[in-house]
Amino acid sequence: MSLNRSEKEAVISEVTELAGKAQTLVMAEYRGITVADMTKLRSDARSKGVVLSVLKNTLARRAVAGTTFDVVADQMTGPLIYGFSVDAVAAAKVVSDFAKTNDKLVIRGGVISGKVLDVNGVKQLANIPSREVLLAQLCGLLMSPMSRTAVVLGALAAKKGEGEAVAA
Repeated sequence: MSLNRSEKEAVISEVTELAGKAQTLVMAEYRGITVADMTKLRSDARSKGVVLSVLKNTLARRAVAGTTFDVVADQMTGPLIYGFSVDAVAAAKVVSDFAKTNDKLVIRGGVISGKVLDVNGVKQLANIPSREVLLAQLCGLLMSPMSRTAVVLGALAAKKGEGEAVAA
């Protein structure tokens, strides 16, 4: 279905706003995917804060012009689904996880903070743990020296307590 000029302008402004907020863009070819699978992908993406859009490529190129995602404008060809996310790894993780179970979704590339990613780059980005996991790991690293010191001091106190019990 063809869009009139005002509808096209609305789509461009909406995607430009999305691109202005997002850190990551992932592009994937969706040729041959069933409606049920696409619905599942969109639902999963929504729950993780990723906005998936099927756009006309000319509108997508116009929308990303002047943003950090402009570097992949020449790759916007064919039937593509565009995934924008504020979280740096969310879009890559959603698309990559879905592509593992559905071979018809083919990752074409992406952009993170103005840097172009190829297919392997998107997959590597998807393997990075989430922000929450990274924060938990950092807390564990910071607490490790303190907990080790507490264990050693506890063992010394217990040993000293045994020595006093034997002497008495």
